[in-house]
Amino acid sequence: MKISSSFSLCRFALRTCLPRHLQGDIYDRYYCSKSSSTDQSRVIQLKSKLACGPTFQDFIKSSDKSYEACNDEYEEYLIPECTTERSQKVYFETYGCQMNVSDTEIAWSILQKAGYSRTHELPEADVVLLVTCSVREKAEQTIWNRLKHLTALKKRSQKHKTSLKIGVLGCMAERLKSKLLEQEKLVDILAGPDAYRDLPRLLSLAYGGQRASNVLLSLEETYADVMPVHQTPEGHSAFVSIMRGCDNMCSYCIVPFTRGRERSRPLSSILEEVRMLSDQGVKEVTLLGQNVNSYRDLSEQQFICSEGSTQLSRGFKTVYRTKQGGLRFSDLLDRVSLIDPEMRIRFTSPHPKDFPDEVLQLIQERRNICKQIHLPAQSGSSRVLHAMRRGYTREAYLDLVRNIREMIPGVSISSDFIIGFCGETEEDHQQTLSLVREVGYNVGFLFAYSMRKKTHAFHRLQDDIPAPVKQRRLEELISVFREEAAKVNMALIGSTQLVLVEGESKRSSEELCGRNDGNVKVIFPKTDLPVQPEKTQMVAITPGDYVLVKITSANSQCLRGHALIHSSLNDRKTCPSEHLLIEQTISC
Repeated sequence: MKISSSFSLCRFALRTCLPRHLQGDIYDRYYCSKSSSTDQSRVIQLKSKLACGPTFQDFIKSSDKSYEACNDEYEEYLIPECTTERSQKVYFETYGCQMNVSDTEIAWSILQKAGYSRTHELPEADVVLLVTCSVREKAEQTIWNRLKHLTALKKRSQKHKTSLKIGVLGCMAERLKSKLLEQEKLVDILAGPDAYRDLPRLLSLAYGGQRASNVLLSLEETYADVMPVHQTPEGHSAFVSIMRGCDNMCSYCIVPFTRGRERSRPLSSILEEVRMLSDQGVKEVTLLGQNVNSYRDLSEQQFICSEGSTQLSRGFKTVYRTKQGGLRFSDLLDRVSLIDPEMRIRFTSPHPKDFPDEVLQLIQERRNICKQIHLPAQSGSSRVLHAMRRGYTREAYLDLVRNIREMIPGVSISSDFIIGFCGETEEDHQQTLSLVREVGYNVGFLFAYSMRKKTHAFHRLQDDIPAPVKQRRLEELISVFREEAAKVNMALIGSTQLVLVEGESKRSSEELCGRNDGNVKVIFPKTDLPVQPEKTQMVAITPGDYVLVKITSANSQCLRGHALIHSSLNDRKTCPSEHLLIEQTISC
């Protein structure tokens, strides 16, 4: 069959725009049905229409326009739509981990630039955004209950009936998008962890009467060019996100499916944010990431081409190929710690596999890098660790603990544990209890296992531990953990701890609280203190101050004592009231 040039163009469009199986269907319908006079008539009609339609030249005639001109037209089209509700007040509620706190700051920065204002009072809000967590079933159930409450509030209030918009951001938005939008119809907008830039457009669509969502995951999004609006208590501490996503694919974990693959924020962007925080007087920065110590900056050519592969902790392995090149976590930690010697540096949450000696050596050398390491174990049984796809055995984990304590004397170690994972026996449980006793953690995060859809465990394993058994094992683990934490903390009685003051104690306005280098809460009476040992001038203690506190009592949760003197990370002072010389290192 002879085909016109316009008809050829149509075939070209079909080939480039449609899947192959649909291309075949279209071709068969219009070219291969010669036995049907009706179909032949349709072909003639289609030819006639195409002959009068646009030619190939019509498709390419505007290709000489500059990118800038096209971009200007695009902006002119979007701006009117996105600016119609710019006086609206946004109210955030943040659930889950510190990464969600950081995400809230990023989302607020984007909305603030779009003209929105923020309120901390729910009755004043025009937009309510919940930044959510999907790691455990209990966390999701909390969000469901809150959404039902907000929906009821929206219906009851005449003011809110037409104006209040409810949105879900973060991991739960990605995991339960269809149920939230279409089945329950509790929300107006959904934005996944990589779609916060799209919030102004989504809200504009919501005010136009549509339900809107963007939950696409990205291989590149790090929000490197978005400067978060930090909402830190009294301005003394802040979180700085350095990477997003996770490649570890532990069998129980939903994070790779809700936050995507690992990608690291450029080093220069992180340093800029930390310098800004230092200029604002922030005294403590916590570097954040789902696998924070696997950081690898490949943003520039010289970093990509740098030699060397990832050095793992001895006895550890990964499910993915060894990564090459780039600036690694030790490079980042080195540069960040040099910005402000009076700013404490912490990081969370790491994976035990990414603690090579070079990282441990740097922590030991720098006074302002806290001598506290979070070392998630998850289980004390090698068999369960294998089922979890953690990449190490109990023995390798204990070897790493010994190496850390040898290289960083006085280090504090915290951990995560999951109780009742698929197939866990009583013997496995006892091995977890014995690991807690052997290591001696000062802080722990302990949870009963809840299966998450999409994970390896969901597809390959059975959640076969009854709920009552999980609860009993969890209570036993909590009891052992508290016993060991109390021992660790009581060993500090009589010592002098350098404490960064956070504010008043929750239980008494006559007491102050803060945290020591090991991230343990320290409570002490409110009083004025001398700035210099040899001077009698007394100065009030304010949030963000460093003070020396003599520890007089302890339990599994906190330390108690009395403050001696104002201090800093790098001073060396004599405290006359104690008649001793104190070298104020970060781990004093």
